Amino acid sequence: MAKPKVLLLCGGQSEEHEVSLASAKSVVAAAGDSYEVTPLVISRSGQLLPRETSLKALESGSSASLEVGSGGLQTLDVNFDVVFPLLHGPLGEDGALQGMLKLMGLPFVGSDVLASAVGMDKLMMKAVLSAHDLPQVVYQGVSRSDWQRDPEWVLSGLQALSYPLFVKPANLGSSVGIGKAKNEAELRHALAEAARFDRRIIVEQGLENARELEVAVLGNDTPKASPVGEISFEGEFYDYDLKYTEGAAQLSIPADLPETVNADVQSLALKAFKAVDAAGLARVDFLLADDKIYLNEINTMPGFTTTSMYPKLWEAGGVSYSALVERLVELALERR
Repeated sequence: MAKPKVLLLCGGQSEEHEVSLASAKSVVAAAGDSYEVTPLVISRSGQLLPRETSLKALESGSSASLEVGSGGLQTLDVNFDVVFPLLHGPLGEDGALQGMLKLMGLPFVGSDVLASAVGMDKLMMKAVLSAHDLPQVVYQGVSRSDWQRDPEWVLSGLQALSYPLFVKPANLGSSVGIGKAKNEAELRHALAEAARFDRRIIVEQGLENARELEVAVLGNDTPKASPVGEISFEGEFYDYDLKYTEGAAQLSIPADLPETVNADVQSLALKAFKAVDAAGLARVDFLLADDKIYLNEINTMPGFTTTSMYPKLWEAGGVSYSALVERLVELALERR
């Protein structure tokens, strides 16, 4: 029986380009002889690199010096059984690529267009989660145009929130562009920084001494939740450097939680997965403060290196990394 042909798309034009390459390198190693895997890297400029060049990019962890010719994303070969779009952030995780793959008739790992778009846009995500009565911190949206035109008016509109505040670009992941503000001066700086990355910004009420919990979800119409994990670290918040510097943060799997809290977090993770109509995989993040659970966000294509939280959570749940890759391919084919 012929091996399933898997197209592994990675890289991409977002700030999470290198994270995607690291994830893809892990998947290639885990696939072994089970699949015929073809990794193709989309460069930061949107260029689809040839297979051999893509392999060099995965090995080095960067595609910066490997672009050839010019032009954007070219047509993809459709001679594949399934696509693993292992891209994070805009133009990869936001539904744009998923829509193209649907038009091409190619089954793919992960959520469809709707869930991908909702999961990427934090403001839309929070609106959907709110409609399903899922608990969240208080937040407000800000547009870049309003901030640039009349910053004093924007600041006056945020007075209902109390410090500390977290300021985030609406459409980025991996904590890129996120700032914590303890006063107005820091809030101004954080808004200006977030506006560099996106035209829509979200400002969230901070929680003091909150614990950060995460749950991995796997499945399509009948998803399962992994054990609950906890991330602890030294710093103001879980920023990009803490996420991707080995040893900078401590992962506790399973988290030390009362059984009732553990069950509630898992239940909320599954409700969030279904609320956005996710498929395949997602990581759902929570905050726990003063014995209250707050759903922070859902990530429809989480980091996928062997040391990333998503596969680590499933490893604790009895699913190895290689088995996880195999299951995700099966789920993609199941939805075809």
